Amino acid sequence: MKVLLLGNYINDGQESMQRFATMMAQSLAGAGHEVKVVAPPSIVGRLKPAGHGVGKWLGYADKFGFFPPALKSAAQKVDVVHICDHSNAFYTRHLRHVPHVVTCHDLLAVRSALGEISDHKTGWTGRRLQRMISAGLAGAQHIACVSEATRSDLLRVAGVSAQRVSRVYNSLNHPYSPMERHEARQRIHRLLPGLAGPFLLHVGGNQWYKNRLGVLRIFSILRKLANGNALQLVLAGKPWTSGMRQFIFENGLSNLAFELAGVDNEDLRALYSTATMLLFPSLYEGFGWPILEAQACGCPVATSNRAPMNEIGGSAAVYIDPKNPELAAAILNQALEKAPAMRGPSLSNAARFRTGMLESYLSLYQDVIAEKSATTIRERKQPVTQASSCSASGVQ
Repeated sequence: MKVLLLGNYINDGQESMQRFATMMAQSLAGAGHEVKVVAPPSIVGRLKPAGHGVGKWLGYADKFGFFPPALKSAAQKVDVVHICDHSNAFYTRHLRHVPHVVTCHDLLAVRSALGEISDHKTGWTGRRLQRMISAGLAGAQHIACVSEATRSDLLRVAGVSAQRVSRVYNSLNHPYSPMERHEARQRIHRLLPGLAGPFLLHVGGNQWYKNRLGVLRIFSILRKLANGNALQLVLAGKPWTSGMRQFIFENGLSNLAFELAGVDNEDLRALYSTATMLLFPSLYEGFGWPILEAQACGCPVATSNRAPMNEIGGSAAVYIDPKNPELAAAILNQALEKAPAMRGPSLSNAARFRTGMLESYLSLYQDVIAEKSATTIRERKQPVTQASSCSASGVQ
């Protein structure tokens, strides 16, 4: 099968979406399929490579001006097109006669633009863009959602029929597994020589819904409780914001909290394999990859008692209210006593996601190809049928 994967504009810096496209490309190629990955090129965007300010507007020129002709040309040479991120769903209007699938990771931006999320406001240009994305989703041939929570949101807010929507869970984007303890400790000592004792781990960026200030608040309170007073904290992902740095200074956490930006997969695997627990109190997610990654390494997880976090974490995780740091810290204080016993159930839960994704997408590809082929045949037969009807009725 010839598959065209549509990836993300590089200047937008959407690392998780780039990982998803890479994972799909590697999986498809490994199964013997012919794969090509295309993405909007950074042409005028090179003048200001950023996803905000002037860079955002230059990016629009690349996305909406330069890329569509190249996409339409490439799409004619493959069996199926897979738009790997729903934020590019506005390209479905160029694929009306081509079998295609869109993966929807979350509806956070769409819901925010509709005014559903009080924690985050969307500007005028953002609302316009999300309307375009929603229209693209409505016109998509088939949509695969990465969780039941995302599927439910899509059906509710995007006006898409249930027959055109499936749920396909993500698999691991790296072969995460427990790392041998000596190797893991060596890696961590190289990364963070000041990290001396047991630690909580958070993995994520600085998006508002990641709730990184909430992580710090929970940790600060937990440090004052019996089981948490020996813990340190590692925040892996993006550099700290000024607000985070101020909180750390004001609450005396400077020697207890560690910043770790740009960590690679194997170093992250070492952190998961040795952390006392992953603390992941996100306000919203579409899937929550760190939950799965941590559990695949045997790391206990404490995450939000909200969908889809509780959908992914299953019965192996500890659940907290991300907006109640006092109660969250109290629950964590009790959970730390049973953390070692959570490692086995964590590994078992992660095993649910190790297989099935590729097979599900291949099945969807075959379905949309067959559906588009049947539609094309019907359209070609329609004029003949009309002509036959006219002749049979005596009209010349």
